[in-house]
Parts: sequence; structure tokens; C-alpha cells
Amino acid sequence: MTTHCTSSNMDAGKTPEQLFGERVKRVQDVMQMKQPDRIPIFLFVSNYLSEFGGVNRQELYDNIPLANDLLVKIALLYQPDQIIGLFDNIAASRLLGDQMIKIPGYGLGPDGSFQFLEQEFMTAEDYDAFLEDPADFGIRTYLPRAFTKLAGLAHLPPLGMSLFGYYNMLNLGMLASAPVAEALNALNQAVQKTVGDGRVVAEGWGRLSALGFPPPLTFGSLIEAPFDFMSDTLRGMRGIFLDMLRRPEKLLAAEEKVARFQIEHAVNTFKANKIPYTFIPLHRGSDGFMSLDQFERFYWPQLKDLYLKLIENGITPFAYYEGIWDERLKYLAELPKGKTAGYFQNSNIFKVKEVLGDIMAIVGGMPNSLLQGGTVEQVRECTKRLCREVGKRGGFMMSTSIGEMEGSKPELIQAWVDATREYGVY
Repeated sequence: MTTHCTSSNMDAGKTPEQLFGERVKRVQDVMQMKQPDRIPIFLFVSNYLSEFGGVNRQELYDNIPLANDLLVKIALLYQPDQIIGLFDNIAASRLLGDQMIKIPGYGLGPDGSFQFLEQEFMTAEDYDAFLEDPADFGIRTYLPRAFTKLAGLAHLPPLGMSLFGYYNMLNLGMLASAPVAEALNALNQAVQKTVGDGRVVAEGWGRLSALGFPPPLTFGSLIEAPFDFMSDTLRGMRGIFLDMLRRPEKLLAAEEKVARFQIEHAVNTFKANKIPYTFIPLHRGSDGFMSLDQFERFYWPQLKDLYLKLIENGITPFAYYEGIWDERLKYLAELPKGKTAGYFQNSNIFKVKEVLGDIMAIVGGMPNSLLQGGTVEQVRECTKRLCREVGKRGGFMMSTSIGEMEGSKPELIQAWVDATREYGVY
């Protein structure tokens, strides 16, 4: 009988401190395009937590200690090099009356999947105000539209009046008006909720660290491609596509604005938490969303410049290439070698390795569908090919193709993890 290599027998006898150090180095080697001792595994667990724990998803969102406990159990079972549970804590956003999201138990059934509701919170007529002062537009116009509990912020005086010093103090009474006071009170409640939940989340990561599991790369800042920033939460897909045709120069000017303050945010976050990564989910750049001509004008130059400025500041862009980027890989090959990482969803991962194997660290590979409906033999064969072809010469971290493991079968996850240990050794 053949005995397959498993995480438990590979790391038997090692202390949590040893495991922590080995996992950190393994991941760092991949991110620096080096060949580690073996291919690391990154588990984006997300909603699989509820299936593993036999609870509904609403309970996970409402009970962070429970989510922490389940994540620790999964980490101990599969022994990954990187692991993350629920990606977002949406409690504060919900307190503010967020109109962009639906979550289990709040707009959805208790076992629903997170949904993002795209809307035009910024109209085409708002471009001039946005370009004149994005901060003022954001606080006095955008937030009141996007969050029902912040409607009162529309009653604030122009933010530029803060420059009026002593004389502006005459306007402080406006903060006590009912609409503004309600908005500020809602903000205070959201802040307190964020701080309180943050402590509980930190306790969970303290437990994981003590057991030998380092924090994930996604704990750096979160930003977007300038085009996606303008599309996702401001103009929506319909609005942004009309903008490319009807007001291209204003769209380009807006992209330049949002790139500038996103870079400042990423740099300031890096200085504060010393995590040299920023996570960039890419939503509109994939094949089929726009023509290559449009991509070359509205998407790629701005994204590439964003990457380069982050790199100049010692930050590694860790991008999630959502959808299929097979036609876009030649553009990614323009990036400096060994300075970025790409997590690929549905791109041909073998073509990605062929084109970008010497350019960037590659994350992903395992189709979610195979962990949901495949066989142990199919999972092992796929894992073997990924390790031998995509993992060749290093620079590869094994993960699911989607940052989510809901619907995965436990025995197939175990087969995948064990096969990665077996075939991923250099």
C-alpha cells in the first residue's frame, strides 16, 4: 500500500517557532522569485468555515470568536503556509447603512454569499466637483448617497472652510444640528465597533501565530486599479463604459487623482504596519471587459504606473487577476522582474507560467470545481502537474483559483494538500 506524504508527517516534531520561521521564509522565497524548500500552500478559506463548523454563514459574520476558533481548527488540520478566513469585517459598514453590499442575514438568507451591489453614487454631472476636490465631494456628496446613516454629512460646510482658522469656529454649531449629529454619532459607533472587533480578530491571529502560522500577505493595504476605483464604488460598470466614450478626458483626469491618494495611503500603511505588500483586486481589466485599445488607454498605463510607484516605495503589489487575463499577459511582462505577485483566477495558469514565470510570483492554480466535484485521483493528478510545471524553478504558491473554498469536500482538500506536500518538494 502506498503511503502519501502528509503535512503531519512532514513537519512532525517541529516547534511552532520553527514552523513559523519556515513558513515565513517559504513564502518570502516565492515572493522574491526564489526556489523554496517546497511549494507553499495558501488557503483562502472564507465561507468554507461555516461548512466545516456546521453553522450558517450569518453566525460567522456575527460571531468573530466562533470564526476564529474554526479557522484555528482548519489551520491545524491542513497545516498551510498562509491562511485567511472571512476576508472582510462588514459590521461597521452595515452600521452605517451601506447600500453597496448584501451579506448573510442582512439582505440575504442566513447562508447566502456576499454580494456587491453596483450603483452610480457619482453621476456624470459630478465629475467637475470630484476633480475640483475629491475629499470634499467624498464627504459631503458621496458618503451621504452611499450610506443611509451618513446623509447628514451633506449639511456640512465646504471642507475648504477649515482653512479659515479662528473664523471657521463660528461654524461649529452646525455640527450639533440633528442631521449632522446623527451622522457623526453613527460614525462614532462604527469606529467603536471596528476597534472592538479588531481586538477580537487580533486575538485570533495571536493564537494562530503561537501555533506557527504567520499572518497572510493580504494584511497590508487594500487598493484598486484607478479604473476599477472609479467604476466599483462611484460610476458603476454602465457609467464607466459610457465615460470612456462620452467624457474620456475627465475619466483619465479622475484616474490620475485616485491613483495619487491611493499610493499615499499604501505608503502610509506600510510605514505604520511594516507589511511590505498591498493587495489589489482587479475587476475590469480582464479579457472581454474592454477592447485592447481601451485597455491600453484607460486601464494598463494607470495600473502599471501604480505598480511602479509602489515598488519605488518598497511595496510589493500583490494583485488578484480576476477573470481571464490570457490576452493581457504580454502587458504584465513589462513589469520589473521579481517585484510583483499575481494571483490568477481563470487564466490559463500554464500559459501564465510560460509568459510570466521569470517576471512575477504566481499564486493559484487549483480549480475550485475540482475540489467541489472531482475525485481524489483527479485532484492528485492536477496538483502533480501544477507542482511540476507551474512550480518549476520556484516562484509559485499553491492556492485555489478563486479566493474562496465554499463547497469544497474535506477529503478532496486533504488530497490536494497532501499531494502538494508530496510533489512540491524541490
